[in-house]
Amino acid sequence: MKTDSQDSIAQPILVTGAHRSGTTWAGKMLAGPQVAYISEPMNVLHRPGVLRAKVKHWYQYICEENENEFLPAFQELLDYRYHTWSEIKSIRSIKDFLRMGRDFKIFYDALEHGQRALLKDPFAVFSIPWFVKRFNFKAVVTVRHPAAFASSLKRLGWNFDFKDLLDQPLLMRDHLEPYRDRMQAIKADDVIGQASLLWTMIYRAVHSQGQLNRRLIIVRHEDLSRDPVSGFRDLYAALGLDFTPHAENKILTSSNSENPTELSRNKTHSVKLDSRASVENWRSKLTADEIKRIREITEDSAHLFYPDINW
Repeated sequence: MKTDSQDSIAQPILVTGAHRSGTTWAGKMLAGPQVAYISEPMNVLHRPGVLRAKVKHWYQYICEENENEFLPAFQELLDYRYHTWSEIKSIRSIKDFLRMGRDFKIFYDALEHGQRALLKDPFAVFSIPWFVKRFNFKAVVTVRHPAAFASSLKRLGWNFDFKDLLDQPLLMRDHLEPYRDRMQAIKADDVIGQASLLWTMIYRAVHSQGQLNRRLIIVRHEDLSRDPVSGFRDLYAALGLDFTPHAENKILTSSNSENPTELSRNKTHSVKLDSRASVENWRSKLTADEIKRIREITEDSAHLFYPDINW
């Protein structure tokens, strides 16, 4: 009989959660010689060489009823079939050209060395059950305190247009219908309100998925940040990955106290941060009224992950 760790050897890995919730850090710390790191194929701006399917919405929902649009493309991705000609036709800049080289190398190396695929994709969070059922993904979901999430979006000035969710009938039916009126009422310039409502909907769905699938790995960003080595060692074990000295050193380098406590606006995807010192940056970045409002909006989901002491 195979053990869980033996079963996990061939399993692809999905690292997801809301954007700005540590998915990039978690994904890159798990990537290595055993794992091919593939970034955000479900981003609406993804490169066609990586995924030939068109993604129309942020947080695109995939289920059995619409999988024909995506199933062949994700099968090709997991087989490391890079679509060179599609990518060449889409190149518009030196940056695009360099990305093509990077992605081609990732796919080539993965085939050469038999690596497991690791998809880092916050926009796959509502589609976790589909990835698990169709491709036997092992899914890791990062959760970040709702005030920290809202503070990050406020600092970056990142609005969210709920039309991307409202225009997905299957997603609304399966997960978000109770929130329709609130999404329609939110103001276009209300970053705090948008972030709070989006967090509520995402992590209510995550909690429900976790209840149905006990093997779903849900990890709080704050717990990883306070004790990165132990936290990632546990994740490596749960995923059947070897926790090597190289992996430990990479984690220590990304999180040590010599790193900045906050990333600059032009380095939003960097993974080098003083992880312990950055955990509660939101307390000095948000007003008391903003914190109160975030807590009120997220109340029906936040208590599932963060007790009163975390506020």
